[in-house]
Amino acid sequence: MPNGAAILVVDRNSRNQELLERFLVREGYQVCQAADLNEFAMALERDGDLKLALVDIAGFDSAVWNYCEQLRDRGIPFLVISPRQAAALQEESIAHGARGLLTKPLAVRELLCLIRSLIEEGT
Repeated sequence: MPNGAAILVVDRNSRNQELLERFLVREGYQVCQAADLNEFAMALERDGDLKLALVDIAGFDSAVWNYCEQLRDRGIPFLVISPRQAAALQEESIAHGARGLLTKPLAVRELLCLIRSLIEEGT
């Protein structure tokens, strides 16, 4: 069972943020949200308890990778979420430190297993 680990959800779509937050809270996690790069930067500044980040790159320009690299440098594992699956996107995600790429729509069981695994890995 989760111990209330904090997860950062980065997504420009408020509905997607809401759905992910509801799901994660129901599973016992705390959620911090960022809807743009400024909020992403602020979340990184106060990262204290972040155990994981879910970064939906849809709608962001290439600057999002700079923030992803900051997650990596701080030892915060993250998963990239994308509306499409492409080998180049997978390679770029991994090159910037992602632990994996998930394609929408998300498979809830797969997401939950990955979250648990990555958080346990970091403890």
